[in-house]
Amino acid sequence: MKCAVISFTRNGGKLNQILCRKLSEAGYPSVGCSIPKYAQPPELPSLQEPLKDWTGRMFREADALIFIGACGIAVRSIAPFVQDKKTDPAVLVIDEQGKFVISLLSGHLGGANALAEEAARILDAEPVITTATDRQGKFAVDVFAKENGLAIVEMDLAKEVSARIVDGRKVGIFSEFPMDGELPGELEPQEPVSVGICISLSDTVQPFPKTLHLVPRIVTAGIGCRKGVPKEQIRTRLEQALGQAGVSEKALCRIASIDLKAGEPGILELCRECGIPFETFTAEELKAVPGMFTTSAFVKDTTGVDNVCERSAVLAGGRLIEKKHAGAGVTIALAAGEWRAKF
Repeated sequence: MKCAVISFTRNGGKLNQILCRKLSEAGYPSVGCSIPKYAQPPELPSLQEPLKDWTGRMFREADALIFIGACGIAVRSIAPFVQDKKTDPAVLVIDEQGKFVISLLSGHLGGANALAEEAARILDAEPVITTATDRQGKFAVDVFAKENGLAIVEMDLAKEVSARIVDGRKVGIFSEFPMDGELPGELEPQEPVSVGICISLSDTVQPFPKTLHLVPRIVTAGIGCRKGVPKEQIRTRLEQALGQAGVSEKALCRIASIDLKAGEPGILELCRECGIPFETFTAEELKAVPGMFTTSAFVKDTTGVDNVCERSAVLAGGRLIEKKHAGAGVTIALAAGEWRAKF
């Protein structure tokens, strides 16, 4: 979690230095700067651009912004850039005396609440967290999703789930995966309820009248293709394979292939579009993968291994859940890793 810290006063600059050093040591790489209006510690760089420009750039480049100064400055600075709780970075505000650390934006999905707790520990300050589930010590579905690597499919329904929990009403829970730990009291796995959470690779399973789908990001798409096949063609085949397997696109965590395809434009463009990495393996690595695979003499003559898509999916992702789909110059297979819900 990359943090960008900015301060506005001499004392704030001192806190800035302490916070950046300690946060970095705690696993939050942090870079600080200051407004060059006041005398600052010499090691703290002065901001060389308008505050608005810095804020916009940090919204794109950083995972968290920390303002050491007045809340009003932070609010006015971030206002033009706030868009969606799924994508907005965490934003904290710390008073320049270091007494309070306020989680201002993206408390759950962005990690602002957890970061506020850590910053408060470093500064011996009081964390100020206003999200209702945290104040009441109740189960927060977005925190659970973030900690377990789950994609939230219906964000509006996630808000309804949280509202029900805050109001003291039960929410259902259904999982196609093992669940470890003690189930929170707010979740009911047996009694019929109108709103519930479904943990599945599919986003179409409906165990409740209103079902919030949480999808584990554990599926790898192994892909082979002819040289120069366009992204749209690969995406069409991928959607067909996912549909055949009953797997949500949100379950994808990577694409894998042979190293001969490391620079394939269509695959690279698709990975950028989906926001997932592209992993490649040598023919020797793929040949060493144990299992029964759909063989092809043509593929073996071309690449040196009898199957690319299934072998690369398994090597990168675990258990094969959908065997080779071939057509339009593209082959695709799907594999899923092991996963358990942790409460």
